[in-house]
Amino acid sequence: MFEKHGSRFATLLLFSILFVMAAEGPAFSEPSLERGKYLVEGPAACGNCHTPKGPDGEIPGMDLAGMLVEKNDAFTAIAGNITSGGSVGSWSDEELAKAIREGIRPDGSVIGPPMPMGLYRGISDDDLKSMVMYLRQVPAVDNDPGTSQYNIPLPPAYGPPITSVATVPEGVTVEYGAYLAGPIAHCTECHTTFGEKGPMFDTHLGAGGFEFHGPWGTSTASNITPTGLDTYSDTELDGMIRKGVRPGNARMLPPMPYPYLARMTDNDLAAIVLYLRSLPPLPDGGK
Repeated sequence: MFEKHGSRFATLLLFSILFVMAAEGPAFSEPSLERGKYLVEGPAACGNCHTPKGPDGEIPGMDLAGMLVEKNDAFTAIAGNITSGGSVGSWSDEELAKAIREGIRPDGSVIGPPMPMGLYRGISDDDLKSMVMYLRQVPAVDNDPGTSQYNIPLPPAYGPPITSVATVPEGVTVEYGAYLAGPIAHCTECHTTFGEKGPMFDTHLGAGGFEFHGPWGTSTASNITPTGLDTYSDTELDGMIRKGVRPGNARMLPPMPYPYLARMTDNDLAAIVLYLRSLPPLPDGGK
């Protein structure tokens, strides 16, 4: 009698565990096309810079075909065509991976801002391979978006060559949240106060203050340390991050990639929020 009930309990327990795992979304333990698709089309939001936009949003049939990202006195930044219809079509997988993570093209030239190379250096080997795997199967688009021009000196490299970056275990943890908010979604790139040499990660991580100018007008990166977030519940932060809506239904402005962030899993969002709430509270950037 006990053995029968014990066996039934074990079966129900196993079913419950499998159900919870399925509800939480897929877990990825090695490079995969599925993982690459999730990252590129989700939190990494590659199309936010690389897919041409029109008055009504992204232009159909031009996914990742390259576009003008920003033009100012310091530079004219063009996000390249990263479909096989662009120059990357002739690059090896290793060369494409190096360009993404280290900002070095096969000809030795350096990719300049606003590509967040300082953070991309932390993309894990498995995630990098997954992203390259996904990019290789994106339909080719014949489009030449032009070439970036810089009136500021670019470094010869963003650091020493990278041999390997370990995988950060997935989960609702501060560590995985830091990985998502940093190397993957680069939240901390835009939301850290900028100095003459770019984001001041050492002293102003998450303090905000950088101004973005575009067709929408001017938007300012918010303080995402507890100073700026403590008045919001996790549910309200979810609405702001994944839907672009503040409490009271006020719409938030670009360039935050809301359509991409909307594809994040609940667990990944929870990990990011957990990490942001763990940051040292700082005054708003520029103050």
